[in-house]
Amino acid sequence: MILPHRSLYRELAARGLRMPIGADLVLHEESQPAQVRHNGTALGRVLERAARRWHTPLALSLMDLRLEKTDLLTAAGVSAADTERHHFTAPLEETALETLCADRAAEFCPASRARDQALAYIASRPDLLPVGMAIGPFSLATRLMADPITPIAMAGAGVEAQHSDEVRLWWQCLRMAEAAIARSLRSQMAHGARAVLICEPAACTAFISPRQIKTGSKLFEHLVMEPNARLKAILDEAGCDLIFHNCGHLTGAMVQAFAQRLHPAVLSLGGSRKLWEDARLVPKDVVLYGNLPSREFYSDGAMPVEEVVRCTRELIAHMRACGHPHIVGTECDVLFVPEAQEPIRKKIDAMMTAQSVD
Repeated sequence: MILPHRSLYRELAARGLRMPIGADLVLHEESQPAQVRHNGTALGRVLERAARRWHTPLALSLMDLRLEKTDLLTAAGVSAADTERHHFTAPLEETALETLCADRAAEFCPASRARDQALAYIASRPDLLPVGMAIGPFSLATRLMADPITPIAMAGAGVEAQHSDEVRLWWQCLRMAEAAIARSLRSQMAHGARAVLICEPAACTAFISPRQIKTGSKLFEHLVMEPNARLKAILDEAGCDLIFHNCGHLTGAMVQAFAQRLHPAVLSLGGSRKLWEDARLVPKDVVLYGNLPSREFYSDGAMPVEEVVRCTRELIAHMRACGHPHIVGTECDVLFVPEAQEPIRKKIDAMMTAQSVD
């Protein structure tokens, strides 16, 4: 059995591992992908096939960031069909809030149950490492309100919950989000996850004002770092690795906080960052992952195969020069696009096979 340990990821980086976050592509090779999402064994086979195709021991779960919201809102009495578009509009009564945040046996939706069963399937494969998936607490909280930016800005300006229903609701949403994710992490670890990829893309300058931070606001600390640190503690206690992903636009200080204070085993950043420049902010035992512009792989106009090859070579050369452990990969998950299947696959192949320039 492969055991999670920081040295594993450094060893993979040293041997030149390249891999996309690509389970969605493999899922859509199935004749009925929607049904596979709800079938744990079938989904496990998809994750296994993805790992073996790209010659990696890391079997990553689907990056489906809807699951924790669905599980939370189902417990709140919202029908599964309505969870994606549902938002809280007023602060909850304390009793209702406590019920949703209680450390209880979670009510999981069919896709969450299949994710867990798929992890158990992977755990039965001794040469693969089951990697779970969860949305980050800040990102989930932004999905629980129709307009999260206003209360976030108000909180950053010093408005307290007792003085604004909007701000109060925001803090409640963040609390519910963290509780829902904690339940998800515990369930995934119980089913065999030895690492979890936490995706926190909304914790970026689109939602958090760098200007407010510069003027002394503790917004980023309280809204992003503290909840994620508590989730990291849950993983640490269980001996489960954190792979932390943020593909949003970040400041250097944000990157440094994620790398040094959360101290994940792997830090995955989006294409807006130059990894070889960020390496100075990241401890040597934190492997950097990414960050080829996979969001544009569907378009030959925006990202021809030749440009993928050039970007791959450039990234490898710069990361070798700076000497930081690095796994070549995509800036985010590579989603299946029906009309662009072949171009996307060709670009993944180009990323995987582009010869480095010595």
